[in-house]
Amino acid sequence: MQPSTRTRRRRPDRGEHLGKPHGRLAPRVQAVGPEHFGIVAIDPAKARSYWLLADFYGRVLIPLTAVEHTRSGFDAAIDHLKRAIAEHDLRDTIVAIEQTGRYHRPVKRAFAAAGFDTRIVHPAISRHYRQAADYDTETDATDTEAGIFRAAINGFGLQEPPRDPTYAALQFWARHRRDLVREETLLRCQILEHVEACLPGYARCFNDIFEAQFAMLVPRHYASPAAVAAAGVEGLTRLARLGRARVQRPTLLRILGWARDAASADPDAELHRARAITLGDDRIHKRKQIHSCERDLAAQLVQTPYVRLLALPGLHVVTAGELAGEAGPMAHYATARVITGRAGLFPRRYQSDRVDLSSGRLARRGNRRLRQAPLQAADTLVRCNDHFGALAARWRAAGKDPREVHVRVAGRLARIAFRMVADGGYDHPACRGPEHALKKLTDFHVKRKIDEDMMRTNLERAAAFLSRAEPAPAAAAPREAAGGGPRCAAPAGSSPASGDVPPPARPGRGHGPKALSTILPELLKRPGGEAAKVLESAMSGETP
Repeated sequence: MQPSTRTRRRRPDRGEHLGKPHGRLAPRVQAVGPEHFGIVAIDPAKARSYWLLADFYGRVLIPLTAVEHTRSGFDAAIDHLKRAIAEHDLRDTIVAIEQTGRYHRPVKRAFAAAGFDTRIVHPAISRHYRQAADYDTETDATDTEAGIFRAAINGFGLQEPPRDPTYAALQFWARHRRDLVREETLLRCQILEHVEACLPGYARCFNDIFEAQFAMLVPRHYASPAAVAAAGVEGLTRLARLGRARVQRPTLLRILGWARDAASADPDAELHRARAITLGDDRIHKRKQIHSCERDLAAQLVQTPYVRLLALPGLHVVTAGELAGEAGPMAHYATARVITGRAGLFPRRYQSDRVDLSSGRLARRGNRRLRQAPLQAADTLVRCNDHFGALAARWRAAGKDPREVHVRVAGRLARIAFRMVADGGYDHPACRGPEHALKKLTDFHVKRKIDEDMMRTNLERAAAFLSRAEPAPAAAAPREAAGGGPRCAAPAGSSPASGDVPPPARPGRGHGPKALSTILPELLKRPGGEAAKVLESAMSGETP
């Protein structure tokens, strides 16, 4: 038996052209001539933008002009541009807009709606060309003339991929949730400071003061340890009953033991208590908003093939949603290396003559939000996924830097995610198959107390994507023999001996996952409904 060999895809030939292939203008310029090819360079701002029109040689046809970000302002600028195009016989034109936060989007939408080919110039590229001409001068004129225009003619005006509403919503809810989590974390720190001022050392009575139901009731009603000690077990029990919080007697005794030996409270303890109550209400409201964002995030995730990533132990709904929102449709990436390249997950390199050094540090360029998503997923994979945990331990034992191990896991995740999302395969040691994804999604809905109708709909949509990648039982490859090499198929026409015992299935590899027809009924018994209808729609491969 010959072990199967893996062949790497050959990288596409870049040719002999210098510059960015996607922004290359040479064929279009050659078709119409440089004097008949127009470039509109736009430098956006909040309320207005500055733009000019020049041909490919740099001859200015419309000088620097301001346009207000209003409907009448855009209409006037577009009419002026169309008259200039007809007057100077421009047969082809592009509009190059510098990416400036969100302020460039109204300009882009206005010119795209008018039928112009709009391109986006990254501000780092325009700054590079602007500094080459005027290093110490940054004005609207130098940005537009020396920066944006030169970047466009050199092929750095790039087209944005078409907007997908589902992935746009995923990105919106993922980023909004992260902002809310950051705000809630800040509120927790502030609450702990105020609680420590009125009840010194009280927070150490609990593993997490915010997770215990009874923990935050005490600071709401008592401003000093003496008041807690005076209440006694009866007072604390009455407080728990009024607050409808479950608490055990050992916990009450532990609190009373702390109160009898606690330090004195701050002179302004009553003020700190009132402030802690206000911040606590704000934190509870933020927590409800986070749960709402997570529900919306799950509703969007099940409409994309990224739901297959839930088959990886260690990746949950929020992590998969963040990765899907930042990466976007997998059809935009030719290979997995494009994902890591866009995220900047590769080391810097310096080469000159015979000197070729790699600093080991990550590249400074790249999409930082996209970089953040796989790196955070790598943290949970190392802790919760046996395959990645063993890989990380082996790399650390080999003397690799922990930061390099972190990046390696993120890069490995990018390659696995590319195959799972694009091809739908679960054939990897780190993967457990679609049944694991469905169970994880069900637990997420139960824990967040999502209503049954929404839970049923999300499971139907997820099963539609998961069932498309489910291998047919008759076409499944035979398992490898007990002493054979990895993935060795039996010869054609052979049959196992009568005394042979097939090797036990490896649950972590994801080979031959259970049919969804055996998984969905069990999951849908909990929401209580219509398993036959769900299975019919799920197994048909149609997304409801």
